[in-house]
Amino acid sequence: MLSVPRDRAWRRLFLAQSIALVGTGLATVALGLLAHDLAGDRAGTVLGTALAIKMVAYVGLAPLIAALTHRMAPRALLVAADLVRAVVAMALPLVTEVWQVYALIFVLQSASAAFAPAFQSLLPRLLPAEEDYTRALSLSRLSYDLEMVLSPALAAVLLTRIDHPTLFLGTVAGFLVSAVLVLRTRVPQAGPRPEARAAGFGDRATRGIRLFLATPRLRALLPLTLAVAAGGSTVLVNTVVHVRDDLGRAARDVPLALGAYGAGSMTAALLLPRLSRRVADRTLMLPAAFASALLLTALAAATRLGPGSWSWPVLLATWAALGLAESAVVTPTGRLIRRSARTADLTSAFAAHFSLSHGCWLLTYPLAGWLGATAGLDGAALVLGAVALAAALAARRLWPAGDPARLAHVHTALGDGHPHLAGARRTGAGWRHTHHFVIDDLHDRWPLRPAGRGRPVRVPRRSGRPTMGA
Repeated sequence: MLSVPRDRAWRRLFLAQSIALVGTGLATVALGLLAHDLAGDRAGTVLGTALAIKMVAYVGLAPLIAALTHRMAPRALLVAADLVRAVVAMALPLVTEVWQVYALIFVLQSASAAFAPAFQSLLPRLLPAEEDYTRALSLSRLSYDLEMVLSPALAAVLLTRIDHPTLFLGTVAGFLVSAVLVLRTRVPQAGPRPEARAAGFGDRATRGIRLFLATPRLRALLPLTLAVAAGGSTVLVNTVVHVRDDLGRAARDVPLALGAYGAGSMTAALLLPRLSRRVADRTLMLPAAFASALLLTALAAATRLGPGSWSWPVLLATWAALGLAESAVVTPTGRLIRRSARTADLTSAFAAHFSLSHGCWLLTYPLAGWLGATAGLDGAALVLGAVALAAALAARRLWPAGDPARLAHVHTALGDGHPHLAGARRTGAGWRHTHHFVIDDLHDRWPLRPAGRGRPVRVPRRSGRPTMGA
């Protein structure tokens, strides 16, 4: 059974996140009904555009907001984001035009693009122990999965007593309660170092992305996320078509299929804390990405055969397995980022991942829908399976099998007496030492060989200035 970390500050933040998620789930249901009121049979177009705006805000704004707010205390940033989202949710029932929905959704999702990376960056500060942090990541994943199940059910119950515009008040309440809980939480500060304050906006905005591109395991995380998005988009976009049109089943079976996907994801989240003590992240995440490709290919073959008495249980099993594989990739992601960045860079790193990962979904969402409509469900599954396979192969190539945290390297540009060289050994090439290696102001290039294998790689600083300014 998954145990809960004992840290009181983390528990309050986790409760704040969970309550805000329930509020967001209510808003999703209410937004669909609002779109129907405003646009009638064009409601699907309105919702599709709103989702596209959400993804564009996530992809484009997360690094920019992280750069703009780099001097804000984490608690102040979280509270500000919650208050902005509460105001927008309060305004949504008052709109009378579709363009107003789009404008408010953009503001709402911009605030979410500020909240999510800041929240993620606080977890490793609150829970320095690896086991506690892993459990926290699994619980966070569980909260997202449960929100997919509980929020629609809660909305259905509430709609028997209230009209749908009133549902937005539940969203407002969720964000306000979240803000209060954050205000009552003592969180650690991680302000920029003195030499980092002079860094320009462009440098801060691209810091996290440069960190990803320079770190092998983080470069591999991008195609891994693409493999997850290929499977997840197939489920979220084409489930209703598989169930209603291909299998000819009732509308009530659509949430059952989505529930199977969520159940698989929750199962992985429950198992991962214990499994991660025995299995390295690479050993766990790469097979899960290959499994997504295999499952999508099998789905294409089953769909091509046509419906039969076996089709419904096979679809449920496939959806559950895809949820399991997705969670096996997504849940350990926070540990990889934590391992690959210093504390002061965590917000930038999580913002970069937030942006880049949603870029993958921005690609696969329309691809799943367009292929399903033009090439058929089997064609869509086959193409997305090929995307997942190519992504898994790329991740395997980018992520070296030997990936220790401590790496030997030689500094050639640091002067004698530099504080970083304490304990280093003088060699003909420069100063050699071994430590936990991350890309930062003093290390702008990744060593090519792990410690203990051949000569260590030189780590110069180009132009005499940091290339990873904060």
